[in-house]
Amino acid sequence: MSAVTRRAGVSAAALGLLVAPVVAAPTAQAAGRDGTCQSGEFCYYYNSGQAGSVSDFTTSIGDYGTSQPGCYDFKGAGAGKGVCVKNNAASVWNRTSKT
Repeated sequence: MSAVTRRAGVSAAALGLLVAPVVAAPTAQAAGRDGTCQSGEFCYYYNSGQAGSVSDFTTSIGDYGTSQPGCYDFKGAGAGKGVCVKNNAASVWNRTSKT
């Protein structure tokens, strides 16, 4: 094997190591129920004006529940954290493409 062929092979291998992590990196997705309103989520806020604790969802919910421990609650920091969402949401932000 010539020195030129060997160098080309080493260069190709090194390039493959540099490109592989970029190609294999996963795309960012909304992580529902983490207390942060991200793109792709529907978010309820405890206070008006999208303030206070937030409860974020990536799917539709048929029944939010009315009491702990069986209800969906506000997860984010701020006023309302831990309170059930049903009948306690004062504002919303639809960050999905759905109506």
